[in-house]
Amino acid sequence: MPILLALDASSSACSAALLRRQDDRPDELISRFELAPRAHTRRLLPMVDEVLEEAGVTPADLDAVAYGRGPGSFTGLRIAAGAAQGLAFGLDRPLIGISTLQALALGAHRRHHYRYLVTALDARMGEVYAACWRCHQGRVEALDQEAVLPPERLWLPEGHDDHDWVGVGSGWTLQPSMPAGTQAAMSLCLPDLDVAAEDLVLLAAEAFVAGEGRPAHEVQPVYLRDQVAWRKSR
Repeated sequence: MPILLALDASSSACSAALLRRQDDRPDELISRFELAPRAHTRRLLPMVDEVLEEAGVTPADLDAVAYGRGPGSFTGLRIAAGAAQGLAFGLDRPLIGISTLQALALGAHRRHHYRYLVTALDARMGEVYAACWRCHQGRVEALDQEAVLPPERLWLPEGHDDHDWVGVGSGWTLQPSMPAGTQAAMSLCLPDLDVAAEDLVLLAAEAFVAGEGRPAHEVQPVYLRDQVAWRKSR
């Protein structure tokens, strides 16, 4: 069964995780996570070595490599992309880019069983990266498109105002600037929750089975600021 490695450096946290799927036994998930601002370059590859060693596998045993493709810190995304592309290219394995906002939603759902989530990351320059999700039994469904926008324009998807919403991610430090309706809909906000590679690797396993792995040179970070994706004002 497949063995996947995931790494992330999209925020102040740095992480790596290995997932081994087994037919007759529970999944084996090994991870490392550290809050390491400005130390991603120094810590990321040693974390990879640590999870491989603990699992008793070599890089050649991997079936695919995944990384947090963004949105997030420009520098961190480039570090993770470079490391993941180098591994995938050198091993001739498929590379899978996973949304950091989706991984953040899965992490909150796995740990706390929240169902409706607004993940938001501080994009600096008075903006947030954000998306809304519905989670159920380990599955994460997007309710809108990922966007970069001022917090004043962070509206909930139409028709979902009455749900019990939870806000997750560093973007929620800007909650006072968000629309009153969005703030009122939040039952809880967790601004300190960071993206973790153990959630990325679980999403990557689904993508791998679906045949979504790509050659290393075809997978690029997603910065969102290169796109025009704005929620409608109300």
